[in-house]
Formats: sequence, structure tokens, C-alpha cells
Amino acid sequence: MQRRNFIKLSAGTAATLLLSRLTYATSTQTSTINVPDEVWAQSGDEWFKLKSSNGSVFNYKDIEVTIKTNGNAKGIYVTSPTQQLNAVRLKWKHHINTDVKFLGDAFERSYGDLQWKTDLSAVKNPWYILIADGKQTTCFGVKTGAKSICWWSLGTDSLELTLDTHSGGNGVLLGNRSLHAADIITTNSKPGENAFHTDHRFCGMMCEKPRLPKQPIYGINDWYFAYGNNNFDLIKKTTAMMAELVTDNSNKPFSVIDAGWATYSPLLPGDGGWNDDFSKPNDKFKDMHLLGDEIKKLGMRPGLWMRPLCARHDEKSSLLAPKIPGRDDPKAPVLDPTIPENIARIQHNFEVYKQWGYEMVKHDFSTYDITGRWGANMKDSITAPGWNFNDRSKTTAEIILDLYHAIREAAGDSIYVIGCNTMSHLSAGIFEMCRIGDDTSGREWERTRKMGVNTLAFRLPQHNKFYAVDGDCVGLTTDISWERNKQWLQLLAESGAPLFISAQPEAIGEAQKAAIKQAFAQAAKQQPLGEPLDWMENIQPEKWKLNNREVHFNWA
Repeated sequence: MQRRNFIKLSAGTAATLLLSRLTYATSTQTSTINVPDEVWAQSGDEWFKLKSSNGSVFNYKDIEVTIKTNGNAKGIYVTSPTQQLNAVRLKWKHHINTDVKFLGDAFERSYGDLQWKTDLSAVKNPWYILIADGKQTTCFGVKTGAKSICWWSLGTDSLELTLDTHSGGNGVLLGNRSLHAADIITTNSKPGENAFHTDHRFCGMMCEKPRLPKQPIYGINDWYFAYGNNNFDLIKKTTAMMAELVTDNSNKPFSVIDAGWATYSPLLPGDGGWNDDFSKPNDKFKDMHLLGDEIKKLGMRPGLWMRPLCARHDEKSSLLAPKIPGRDDPKAPVLDPTIPENIARIQHNFEVYKQWGYEMVKHDFSTYDITGRWGANMKDSITAPGWNFNDRSKTTAEIILDLYHAIREAAGDSIYVIGCNTMSHLSAGIFEMCRIGDDTSGREWERTRKMGVNTLAFRLPQHNKFYAVDGDCVGLTTDISWERNKQWLQLLAESGAPLFISAQPEAIGEAQKAAIKQAFAQAAKQQPLGEPLDWMENIQPEKWKLNNREVHFNWA
């Protein structure tokens, strides 16, 4: 990194000063953030400043925010027995020079827009923020599994953390319980440690108990050439074709059947993304148990895709989520995840998948189906205002966590779970894998370049700290030139993260077979974590450290 881009301070760097003035040392290795200078709470549309009586307890009427030391973190506990609680905001006053660079995460998947920024104005940094001045990197975040949806904001004179406690689009009604909203954690880079490795280490601090696959994950997926137009014979054909290129029988790849296999809704016939019953196959597949067995015979491990909150076309209205913008299509009704009967149905589906012998399930769309928005559209708020689920006593974060834990419980230890369109920070420690970015493509190279390369570069530090990061597939088709796709294949194969290939049979020649064979062999084994070397200057990094050598890519 070029240090001339940053202001130089004779008494130490801006990041070091920021950490030292906002934190105090709990040991020679860790620091804990100080009590904030200001605490605010939102009830309805109004914000109220809370007053402190003893430095760690802040009150306004019967809203109380208590800050406790929890080991290496500061725990934030909130009570509001009579008023709805929409959010809590903590503010630390401190001047920071505008020449520093900072990096935040994404609420769920990223959308090709992660980057080191310099403009401090009105930027939400979901879950955590890294602040770098060229010599030091300072990190502030919340531990994974928080019961509020959190983001950091950086100003020239302040650092703020907002803890969103909405229940849907209204404030949560906590009643007499105390909400453990989040645990704040912080660290500073070690001597000689660059920002990427500080990020990776900090992710491990935020998620102390990740749930990880026993071996590296790799395999195939049909979506980016079939796009839902799949069937029993096509899955068997492509599995057989790709199984011939596998050389490591000690770690077999997965063949994941994507959208298009389940019973269609009569209101959306042929639409693989919306189905009537995810425990029953449609006529194109007929017998999913048999297909799973066929995949195993061919030398791969069977997996499938599902959308947990799909309701049946003739669903009882009492089981449905309220209609809101983005979730108001009468042909695509959504289940209310706070109703036990709906959770039981989702868990039943996973029990069926276990009976069929599937070893991986990718569940999708749950954040959109809960909030009516994609993560890229959560700039102003997480969801539309003025609505709530059947149970308003839990925050949206708690509702999401309950859904994830129910899926985990039903999947047990026999099924690896990939969360797609899941809240990243809430899924960490629950699911083995996370689809970390929006879709790549088998049709448009620009989409793969934007979503795939950017996502992998900026969320690779989470790999094996939160979960195994899935940067999405190589859409290997006749629509995208091999010269481009083979670079994306190489990056995924040598990144140390999971590799999935979506290969159109017509696009596979001898050159592709040789490259896939090599990529499978690499992805089947543990490798050093890939590192984007120019990520501080390039939103789609071209210089990478892979397997201890520098590799240059041309994504144009």
C-alpha cells in the first residue's frame, strides 16, 4: 500500500490514536471499547437522548441501556417494558482525519460494491468497520449472532454504532425481558500485519465458534447453464461428465441440484424459484431419492436447493406474512417465520432430505422473504415501515436467528447447510457455508466480474472464521469466453475457499476438461488463504497471492 496516500502523524498514526482513545487495554493482547459518550434510543419515529447515572447505565423514562464487560467485549443490554423500541445508537466522540480509508461489510450477500472508502458522509458499515491509515488498521465490530441488526458510521468527530431492534417494520415490544442486543469487540493490527490479515484475525474474534466443513468443499451446480430448466437425466448426465475429472477420492465433490426440481405452484407453472411444496419433486424429477443414489454411484455427493419461506398457492391466510412492498405478489405468498406451524413445515422438509440421502442443502431467499428487500436496497432501512409479524415480541434479528437455528436443528450433523441471501453475521457459527455475494452468471461476464471477483476479494477474510465462503459458481457456458472464465476458475480453485462449477456440456472441450481436472484437484485439498494484493486501490483486484506466489489477472 502507498503510504503517501495517507496523512503522517509524528506522534503515531490516526488509527492507533483512534484505538487508544476509544478503548482501554484489558491485557497486553486485547482492548475493550470505552463506554460511549452518548446513548440514544428510538421509539416510533422519535429519538431520545438517554442520561447516565453511573457511567454504564443510561435511561430515558423506562428505556434503559446497560453496558457490561463480557470478557473481551462490551455487552449492550436493553429494557423497554412499556414503549416500542426501534433502535439504540451509541456515539463515541473523537476526531479522525478524513484521509484514512475504511471498510465495512454487507448485511447479507454483497453486491459487487465492497471497497475501501474515504468519503465518511452517511455511509453504513454493516456489522464491523476497519479503519486504516497506511501503517495501522483498527477494527470495531459486534460478535456474530447479535440479537439486533448492527452498523457502524464514521464521522470526522465521531464513531457511532446503531443497533436496529425493529420487529419487522415496527419497534419491538420487549415487555419485561432484557434484550442482549450485541457484544462490541475491537482490535488493532499487530506489528507487521497488513489490513487483510488483521481483517481475517478480527473475523475469528467476532465468531469464536464457527461451524466448518470437515474437508474443503467443491463440486458442481446446474443453475448457470440450466437456469431452472433441469431434469433427472440432465443432472445425471452432467454429474457423470464432471465425475470423470475428479482425482481425489478421499474428498468427493458435491453435485448440487439447483432450483427447478420441486413441485411447481399452479399459479407459477415452470418457475423454479417459487414452488408449492419443497418436500415433493415435480414430474421432471419424479424420484429424488433415486437421483441422490445415482449421484453417489457416479462418485459425487448429492445436494439440493430450496426456498424455506415459500407458502403454498392456496395457503391459509393465518400462516402468511403481511404484504409489504417487495412481498406483495399474490402468486408468491410468504410464510410468517414466527408461527411454529411454519417452522415445523420447514424442519419437515429437511427431514425428508435426510431420508432421501442428501448431504448438502442450499437454502435461499430468506432475507428477501422476511424483509421484502435485497441487501443492496437496505441503505435507508432494513424493510418498509409500519408492519410486523405475528410475534412482535422479538427483534427481526431474533426472528432470523430462530429460523436459522430451526434449520440447523433439522439438518443435524448429516447435512451441510449453505445459506444464500442470509444475514451473514447471523448465519456465522450456524451454517457451514455462506453464499457471500449476489449471483455470478453463465450469460454475462460483467456480472461474474462484478459480483464474483469483488465479493471474493473483500469477504475472503471471513473464510473459515465465520464459515466456508462460497463466492458462487464458474458459469462455464458457450456464452462466456473461455479466456475469461478460466481466470475465474483459477482464482476460485486456488483461493482456499469452496469451488463450484456450473458447466454446460456443450462448452466442455479438452482444454476445459484439463483445467477442471486441475481445479478439482486443487480445491479438494487445504490451501493457503488467497489474498488480494491491490484491494485497497482496486474494487476488482487483479493482483493476488495464491499458493505463496503472485498471480495477475485481467478481468476486462
